[in-house]
Amino acid sequence: MFNPLEHKGLAPDQQLRSWRELNVDPIDPEAVDPYTRCRIITMNGIEVEAILFSHQFARNCPDDEVRRQLAYTRYVENQQQRVVNWLLPGLASVLETTLGYEQVAVDLTAWVARHEPDPYLRQAYEFGVLEDFDHLYRYANLYEMVERRKAEKVVDALTEVMPGRPTVHEHRHPFDEVRAPYDKDSVNPQSKLNALTILSAEQQVAIYYMNVGPQYMEPIARQLYQEISLIEQEHVTHYESLLDAGENWWERLLTHEYNECWLYHSFMEQESDPRIKAVWELHLQMELGHLQQAADLLRRHDGREPEEIVGSAGVPEPLLFEPNKQFLRHLLATQIDLNKLGEGYVREAHERFEWMQEQLHAGEKPPSEQVIDMHREQFGDEYRIETEGPHPVQSLRAAEGDRRA
Repeated sequence: MFNPLEHKGLAPDQQLRSWRELNVDPIDPEAVDPYTRCRIITMNGIEVEAILFSHQFARNCPDDEVRRQLAYTRYVENQQQRVVNWLLPGLASVLETTLGYEQVAVDLTAWVARHEPDPYLRQAYEFGVLEDFDHLYRYANLYEMVERRKAEKVVDALTEVMPGRPTVHEHRHPFDEVRAPYDKDSVNPQSKLNALTILSAEQQVAIYYMNVGPQYMEPIARQLYQEISLIEQEHVTHYESLLDAGENWWERLLTHEYNECWLYHSFMEQESDPRIKAVWELHLQMELGHLQQAADLLRRHDGREPEEIVGSAGVPEPLLFEPNKQFLRHLLATQIDLNKLGEGYVREAHERFEWMQEQLHAGEKPPSEQVIDMHREQFGDEYRIETEGPHPVQSLRAAEGDRRA
């Protein structure tokens, strides 16, 4: 079992890199393992969250010595983020990268849901992943319309592309996005890492879409990014509300650094590209140094040992990017009609949900529905990748129709 707290890593004063070291060669979009792309996108989101958190900590910290230490580490984190994000190629279009983002959202969230020890938190991930699954389907249809290319060139056969919970039904009242948080003092340490990981990934999706959407000239593309970016903002609310607001700044700093160690170690263990693996190895050594600093700050300012926050057993098993087809098909068959009400889940379209639908759609088809209609008009059908047989919900409905007949 890998325990980051037992490793000193690279000393912070040895972590600054020159332009030559930052100027990494990007991946080849035509030859890359799709899950290598997913690991890059994931770690970009993790590094962005680390940077944003550090800025917020600094704005709420009266201790100048701590603020200087945060500033130094934050600069290094910025260098890490530039290296990771700059591994993505300029040759890839925004839509191609978007398909990578949604593949991350699907297979990362599915893995976390499968390995989440807390049933309540697991349900939160199971609910969310069916929505990202549908986003992948909508963008895949847009991709073929706009660029005349098929999503299988990006996601391969690793992730299926077919309808999830319809995007049109994902627009809910903001009140119903707020979940009950875990209890920081009793929750399994893995649950803290899971929540922070998915929050960071969804936050980066929301930031990416709200910035790249206006770059398109095609009206349907601009509109679809606008619609789905609003839902990704809902997802950020959904996942951030799972965090215990009672966690102080020192605890959160330690958890952020510990989480980065877990993920870089996980991806280093799994990476198939030796050049990218070397990046994960280096960044792991850097994050181990950051973790030691965070542990010292926790001891000095909070009077506690880091094991009280993240446990003493070491990180959980490595987080893996792998196909989740049967798991997702099970969720499609059992949870596609779930809705939210307060802190719970229901199966009916309640009054607050219907009110939100009326305010937003005003009786018109949203872009997520229009894009499928337009694809059918152009190509005669919608675009899908179904490698494990027909869509489970449609199969169940067909069987029910046969029984009634």
